[in-house]
Amino acid sequence: MPRYLVVQAPEDGVRLITLQRPEALNALNTELLAELAAELDSADRDPAIAAVVITGNRKAFAAGADIREMAERDLVGILNDPRVAHWQRIAAFSKPLIAAVNGFALGGGCELVMCADIVIAGEDARFGQPEINLGIIPGAGGTQRLLRAVGKPLAMQMVLTGEPISARHAQQAGLVSEVSQPELTVERAMQIGAAIARKAPLAVRLAKEALLKAADTDLATGLRFERHAFTLLAGTADRAEGIRAFQEKRPAHFQGQ
Repeated sequence: MPRYLVVQAPEDGVRLITLQRPEALNALNTELLAELAAELDSADRDPAIAAVVITGNRKAFAAGADIREMAERDLVGILNDPRVAHWQRIAAFSKPLIAAVNGFALGGGCELVMCADIVIAGEDARFGQPEINLGIIPGAGGTQRLLRAVGKPLAMQMVLTGEPISARHAQQAGLVSEVSQPELTVERAMQIGAAIARKAPLAVRLAKEALLKAADTDLATGLRFERHAFTLLAGTADRAEGIRAFQEKRPAHFQGQ
């Protein structure tokens, strides 16, 4: 039983995971990250789960790393930090990961948002990388994923000043896909997850992988991967079902085969 997470049974193929450290504004300590990585590993193996939504509470999605825990680690402790492996497992989740963000998403919280594939933000959400105020820099992908998400000028401003941006600014910059009323953020994220769950699982998996290739490789390599994935899907039963359902003007019933 997780100590710092509330994990709900899948609903319409979507699992909701709620970060649960309200006394620390959901600061991401090592135990919470380990629990989250384990839950995502479990969801990856569960055929009943098509997508996962991660959220916090109305005040904070996650307000950063656990500073008290960080202060106890010297150079060697940081070098051998177990959190690195947890972050790698979170980023490697193969199914769609949706973040429903209200309140603060700062430091490690913003880095967790950037591990998500789709981000739904409440009007009151704030995104930032304030590590510079502690004499450090983002250490869980913040400098790399942020620049890829919002571009060099805004990433430089956010990281070098430590100042957060609003949900609307984040949406305009490409960090957030949709802005919602705060009380509807989780509901909207679950709706999107359910819509994805109705699609062909193999196509969803390869579509996510192909889209991520666009950020990690050159155009020619990405196009080769896309064509290879497109060709592989031509041999699936779900592709045949999808075409047949379209021709017969009925909903498709995908089986993940």
